[in-house]
Amino acid sequence: MDIRNKASRIDLFTLKSVQMRAFHMTWFAFFLCFFGWFGIAPLMAVVRDDLGLSKGQIGNIMIASVAITVAVRLIIGPMCDRFGPRRTYTGLLALGSVPVMCVGLADSYETFLLARLAIGAIGAAFVITQYHTSVMFAPGVVGTANATTAGWGNLGGGITQMVMPLVLTGILFLGVDKTHAWRLAMVVPGLVLLVAALAYWRFTQDCPDGDFKDLRAAGRLPPAGGGKGKGGFLTALSDIRVWALFIAYGACFGVELTLHNIAAIYFFDTFKLDLATAGIIAGLFGSMSLFARTLGGFLSDRWAGQAGLQARVRLLFLVLFAEGLALILFSQMTVLWVAVTAMLFFSLFVQMGCGATFGIVPFVNRKALGSVSGIVGAGGNMGAVAAGFLFKAEGITYQQGLLYLGIAVTLASLPTLLIRFTEGVVEEVRGVVPVPAE
Repeated sequence: MDIRNKASRIDLFTLKSVQMRAFHMTWFAFFLCFFGWFGIAPLMAVVRDDLGLSKGQIGNIMIASVAITVAVRLIIGPMCDRFGPRRTYTGLLALGSVPVMCVGLADSYETFLLARLAIGAIGAAFVITQYHTSVMFAPGVVGTANATTAGWGNLGGGITQMVMPLVLTGILFLGVDKTHAWRLAMVVPGLVLLVAALAYWRFTQDCPDGDFKDLRAAGRLPPAGGGKGKGGFLTALSDIRVWALFIAYGACFGVELTLHNIAAIYFFDTFKLDLATAGIIAGLFGSMSLFARTLGGFLSDRWAGQAGLQARVRLLFLVLFAEGLALILFSQMTVLWVAVTAMLFFSLFVQMGCGATFGIVPFVNRKALGSVSGIVGAGGNMGAVAAGFLFKAEGITYQQGLLYLGIAVTLASLPTLLIRFTEGVVEEVRGVVPVPAE
């Protein structure tokens, strides 16, 4: 898909250009999605007592929250190619608000599991976020744009851990009992998602020159492709580079999702903290998204500008390898302040890995950008699903699970070294960004 008039710079403090309006709306919409997606996670200690959940059942619920997102992300990428990111994001936000508000109707493990499964579809918002900035920004800054919008959006995961226990506390202060308080608390993020859907429709457009529908009607964009040809989903599926990035994203974003699900209850149980304190500490993990993911994308752009596109791959390998070692270190900590420090160190590399991964995605197959983004994005959730089975096992403690996960991440860094770029892409980028000959 040949998109023109992409922005060659990021002007953070302006909303005048369509590119920067899309930039700010994508990260903010994704930020709010986390309140729906993981709003229940810091309240799980209360839900566990109310519904009488076992460790295995909590593990199944954690898996459900990310499993459905795998399928939805695979679907949502091609939908962006066909319908445009504006319509796709608006629809997802509006539909996603329904199960968030309805999760409070659950009165058993089974009904709560189904509601958590439905809520997981909201996680597909990430793919639209990355797609929208990829069609708005030029090669020299697209890595930074993708990483920043995703990182600031992911910050919602950390803020959610801090805010939702406070929302629960406020409702309890009004005299509502715990059984009803957590249910009412989830209405808040559901309403917020509805408002976000209206704002996204009002303030964005698909690409710098307008909406895909209008541009296709005017003959300025080719018709939306199906599953065949270079721009198709099947082409992306057959590309080994896509699968290497699929594994890489599972090793960083998949780990991030896992920590969002277990961090609060891990600190609550392991260090005997109260729910609010455990939520604040868990929120610190996600708060690293404020700058760490941007750092990964920025370094990807910078290294590519100095040493060519292949430098993006080398950066991703190094960051993922460091992430694995840092996670192993975190898993061995038994003193609270040391554990928190190790968690922040580990979070730095997790977020940088996410940014570095999507610093590569726009250069794999431009004609199938939505499909590539969807498959790689699904890899993040697939990683979380695999980790979920690890943490649901009754015979494995959370500390042991984190250790095994760290080893897996270290090994997952190796397939990234298989990624190569076609000469056509290298030459095209060389015409936009000065890149020394390889």
